[in-house]
Amino acid sequence: MLPFFLETAQIILSVLLIAAVLLQQKGVGLGGAFGGSSNIYSAKRGLDKMLFRATIVLSILFLADSLLAVLIV
Repeated sequence: MLPFFLETAQIILSVLLIAAVLLQQKGVGLGGAFGGSSNIYSAKRGLDKMLFRATIVLSILFLADSLLAVLIV
C-alpha cells in the first residue's frame, strides 16, 4: 500500500512542480542573467513570490518522496 501511495504522490508532485515552473515569468532567475534581462534586480512580489516559494517546497517534497520510495521499495 505504501509504494502505491508514494508513486501516486510522486506523480501529483511532478505535475504540480512542472506547472509551478511553467507559470513563472520568462527570464526570471539564472537564465535571465545570460539573456540581458532588465529586471534582474527587481524583488519578487505577489504571485511571483508565491510561485517561487511553491517551486522550492514542491522540489523538496519531490526529492524526499523519491528518496523514500527508493529506500522502501
